[in-house]
This record gives sequence, C-alpha cells and structure tokens, in this order.
Amino acid sequence: MNAPAARLLHGFLEPCLLSLLEGQPDYGLSLAQRLEAAGLGPIPGGTLYPALLRLEKRGLVTAFRKPSTSGPARKYFELTPEGAVELTARRQEWRSFATTAGAIIEGQHARQEAPS
Repeated sequence: MNAPAARLLHGFLEPCLLSLLEGQPDYGLSLAQRLEAAGLGPIPGGTLYPALLRLEKRGLVTAFRKPSTSGPARKYFELTPEGAVELTARRQEWRSFATTAGAIIEGQHARQEAPS
C-alpha cells in the first residue's frame, strides 16, 4: 500500500470492512483481495486482522470457523445487527465528511477572512 493510500485508509478501513460484510460473511484473505480489487491497494495482514479483531471485540461482527477444501478451516466474519447500525451511522458520517472535505480540497469553499 502506498503512503497516500495508507493515510487515507486510516480511519476508514473498519467501515469498509463492515460494508463488505453487509451482504455475506467472508474471511480475511478474501476481504483483503476484495479491498485491493476495489482499488485500495494491498492491505497488509498486520493492518487487516487487528481491524477485524477490534470490530469483533466491539460486537459489530462475529467470527466462526468454516471448513475449507484447500487447507485448514477458515475464520469467517459476519456482520451483527449492531454492526449494521454502526455501518449506517458511519455511512452518514462519510457522506458529510466527503462532501465537506471534497469542497475544501477542490477549492469550492467560501473564502472567509481570518479572525483579527
């Protein structure tokens, strides 16, 4: 992951994970591949798995093991009802932040005089 992407992803990885888990349970490697395919670049395991553990500890996802045809059982993560509520809140926060930050970055904000 390049430095600019890493800076932007900080703080947004957890809602991205919640969103990916919204439709179906998934396991870590698959989630990392989906994030990379979406354009976020490679997400190191040392970043991904602690984020999943934080979500699990907060009760936003649950984990279960499922047998794999290509090796040991995989640990799958599933969105909880509390996680769905959190995802809705984080999406609202994202929309507000993206609108505001986008306007500032694009130079579309109203210029105000600095306080004296």
